[in-house]
Amino acid sequence: MATASTDKRIKVMTTLIGVIGAIMLVAGVGTWFVVQSQLAAENITVADDADFLAGDEVNGPFSAYAQADIIAEHAEGIADGKTYAELPQDDPRRTAVMDASFLRASLYTSVVAFGVAFMAGVLGIILMMIAWVLRAGLVAPDADERVSPAT
Repeated sequence: MATASTDKRIKVMTTLIGVIGAIMLVAGVGTWFVVQSQLAAENITVADDADFLAGDEVNGPFSAYAQADIIAEHAEGIADGKTYAELPQDDPRRTAVMDASFLRASLYTSVVAFGVAFMAGVLGIILMMIAWVLRAGLVAPDADERVSPAT
């Protein structure tokens, strides 16, 4: 049989879990929109020869990935399939390939940021649901209504 102190601990823990979940949800949603607005502010459009989302505004994870992918293809074409490190130091194409590498890295970073933001939001929802289920199932209004494990 649960005591009043056990009930209090359960309430504190479920409240703490719920608050952490809410914070994660807000942080995830906030991060998603900050990254989205920053990408949109750059006014990037996915190149017309991209494999998917050609002509789309880069403002989300899929369009950022599509643009990074086509930048890699363009850089490979410029350098005849060579990477920045494989080009001779005096090769004039080296600067373009380096810039392409930096752009791709930035776009891939935004893709990762979208993923982390989504994960934080989903985990926040899951934690709030866990808190709700634990509180609803373990903290019944009457101690006699609790389900106790078989002894």
